[in-house]
Amino acid sequence: MNKHVYIIGHKNPDTDSVVSAAAYARLKQAQGFTNYTAARAGNINPQTEYIFERFGMPVPEFLPDLVPKVAYYLSEAPATVREDMPLWEALELMQNNGAKALPIVSADDTYRGLLHYDAFAKYIIAKVNPNKKSSINTSIGLLVKTLRAQPLTVFNADEVRHSSIVVAASYNSTFFKRLDAEMPENSLVIVGDRLDIQKHCIERRVRVLVITNSSVVDKELIALAEKNQVSVMLSPFDTASTSLLSIYSTPVGTMGDTTVPLARLRDTLKKIREPLAKSPSRCLPVADDDNRVAGIIYEGDFLKEANIEVIMVDHNEPSQAVEGIENYKIIEVIDHHRLGNLSTRYPITFINKVVGATSTIITNLYREQKVPLNRETASALLCGILADTLNLQSATTTKVDQEAAEYLSSITGLDIPKLGHELLSISGRINTKPAGELIGMDMKEYNEPGASFTVSQVETDTPEDLVARKNEILPELEKNYKEKNLLFSALMVTDVSVLSSLLFVAGKKQFINHISFPKTEDGIYMLHDMVSRKKQLMPLLSELIEKALEE
Repeated sequence: MNKHVYIIGHKNPDTDSVVSAAAYARLKQAQGFTNYTAARAGNINPQTEYIFERFGMPVPEFLPDLVPKVAYYLSEAPATVREDMPLWEALELMQNNGAKALPIVSADDTYRGLLHYDAFAKYIIAKVNPNKKSSINTSIGLLVKTLRAQPLTVFNADEVRHSSIVVAASYNSTFFKRLDAEMPENSLVIVGDRLDIQKHCIERRVRVLVITNSSVVDKELIALAEKNQVSVMLSPFDTASTSLLSIYSTPVGTMGDTTVPLARLRDTLKKIREPLAKSPSRCLPVADDDNRVAGIIYEGDFLKEANIEVIMVDHNEPSQAVEGIENYKIIEVIDHHRLGNLSTRYPITFINKVVGATSTIITNLYREQKVPLNRETASALLCGILADTLNLQSATTTKVDQEAAEYLSSITGLDIPKLGHELLSISGRINTKPAGELIGMDMKEYNEPGASFTVSQVETDTPEDLVARKNEILPELEKNYKEKNLLFSALMVTDVSVLSSLLFVAGKKQFINHISFPKTEDGIYMLHDMVSRKKQLMPLLSELIEKALEE
């Protein structure tokens, strides 16, 4: 079974992260890997939304977390049995498939119950109880199928009705009295080649007459059965075998266990552990949102590798990755940031280059692997480069970025300065975002020896609007660092018009006291000529943290 591969960027994704995931997924798909899907670990910002809408690209699937879920551990979908299938046929299917249980479904494939050996055993014990009369729910059609019988006359073949099983094994007079004590019209009579019994049953208008050992039936009796609307069939088995098999003709839907909880694809493994342990067959049926069976989850499935794998783009630090990623095999990393503390138990493809955007790396992978770019993907990649390099003006910009941007511009016909101006103007829309959402946009968590912290970054051409909202922003930063027990939380507000930034900071005094940047207001510092979080700000923060922790 091919595993599904998610290509996903960091939490609180920026434009480069989302574009890189989408473009790399298209590259993989163009190479024949249809099981690769682009995903995102958070909401997209206005700039990213504008890009995908303008160039007609679908936004990557929202994957809020990768906490182990039922869907990630399911094997291939199991066989199912229709609720109108005879029990005997369903049991044969279970045996042939080596299954402990089979989901029972309706005609529209929605879940109805679970067939398992415990439920079957209880059913058989109830039917062969010598202290009770034998009776079953069945139809003429199901009887014919289960007994492999030859029908001679058939009436209301599909009607499922409760019927008493009466075996003509006694003297005539005794049998006649017993049949009269039953309701003949609801009786299923099993008899051998006893013509007098056969005739009496047809005259009494029993529901169905089963004649064993494929005995020849008199034509006059068949005509009488037609007249009296009595179903008659020839069983190829002897009386004892026919009686036993008749019990198995009941529709499997009538004995499905409906007490076993139905798991959902989105349920976490933690949620289903207890009901799974209590299930008679140590398994649970799994259904989608429309109640259609998606599979069966067994206890042993918890020990298997998940059926998904992950490619990380635009990040390599676990602290910045989607929650739960540690549970899955990471097969590739494509990034342009510093190396974090990611480790794997196996070799992987790891591409990390000193460029201004992951979109640059993805662009060059298309070229290296000789896969043509369509206009939409090329346009999005160009936007990804311009967004992450501030229109090729950031300190992180390299000649490789500039060359990749020119290459994409030639494919798309887009003017780089004009497109860059459009993207910067879109960035200004973030000024009206709620403060909590503002610091959550492109927030990255970092781990230094002895300390953890977050730095968010937003771009705008009117930073003064955010300074005016400091009484909203600083409390949100304070809330964030306290709730996560961090050293500090910061928001880097980059002014795209003058290529400088402001740093909003809330944190512990041991760090705040060591901040050496020029202070403009309480909690706000000036970062002259600084626009790159990774290349310009992070090295300085690392030095400040080291000094703060020395005390």
